[in-house]
Amino acid sequence: MSFIAFILIYPILFLISILPFRLLYIFSDFVYVLIYYIIGYRKKVVRANIAMALPHLSEKERLIIEKKSYKHLCDMFLEMIKTMTISIKEIERRFVINNLDEFLEIEKKNKSVALMCAHYASYEWVVSMNGRVSFQGFAIYKKINNPYFDKLVKKIRSRFKAYLITTKETRGVIEQNESKGNHAIYGFASDQSPQVKPQTYWSKFMGIEVPVYVGAEVLSKKYNMNVVFLKVKKVKRGFYEADIELISDDVNTVPDYQITETFLRKVEKQIHEAPEFYLWTHKRWKHRRL
Repeated sequence: MSFIAFILIYPILFLISILPFRLLYIFSDFVYVLIYYIIGYRKKVVRANIAMALPHLSEKERLIIEKKSYKHLCDMFLEMIKTMTISIKEIERRFVINNLDEFLEIEKKNKSVALMCAHYASYEWVVSMNGRVSFQGFAIYKKINNPYFDKLVKKIRSRFKAYLITTKETRGVIEQNESKGNHAIYGFASDQSPQVKPQTYWSKFMGIEVPVYVGAEVLSKKYNMNVVFLKVKKVKRGFYEADIELISDDVNTVPDYQITETFLRKVEKQIHEAPEFYLWTHKRWKHRRL
């Protein structure tokens, strides 16, 4: 069944990927109407999340953010499909890193880099960064259940010199690379909701106490990596800019959990600046202390 689903859906994805951007966004407008008004995909989740995270806004203001977030979600989903065939030159034109030279200086310190980012703006096109730096890039992701689509996603990322590794594989890959003296970039989308365990770290995110992933901090300290935050903003439809912000270049002198707390505050700032570009469909606050 997995293979049948793949051979049926893949041609559709490919046809979408070769659409000119003008037509891609016309199609995105259609998908928005379908997803938001007809299907109502996770609308209750989005509405509840925005209300919890932004209680100071009026119902009307939150509704505006809700609709804008769905429009952005549809754009981003189609841009992700576009990655199948987009040229490297085109994606680099559309995803600009303002201070790439600063990252290249960080590379010269001969330590691997933990790159922390959020599900904000275009986290999919962050992959284009790997073709502009010298370190090999690894992105930590959740494996897709359909093995054929999982293989396709990995193949697409490899076009941009990025390699996907699961959470379970991460420590082993880092260990192997470090033992060989191979420095790399490891991308952590650390704003997700982890499973709650006795040792889970809790912190406030958007004013709500929730469990927090600390993997990026723990691994960066274990392997003495530099830690940076990638702040991405949407300039206009189909165009993004990113700034690399150093969190620490001496992680073992930083108190426990301070790196994680710094990351959370930076993500909160992003959300407050333009909340419509956050991934509100994710159940980020499903585990919370009241």
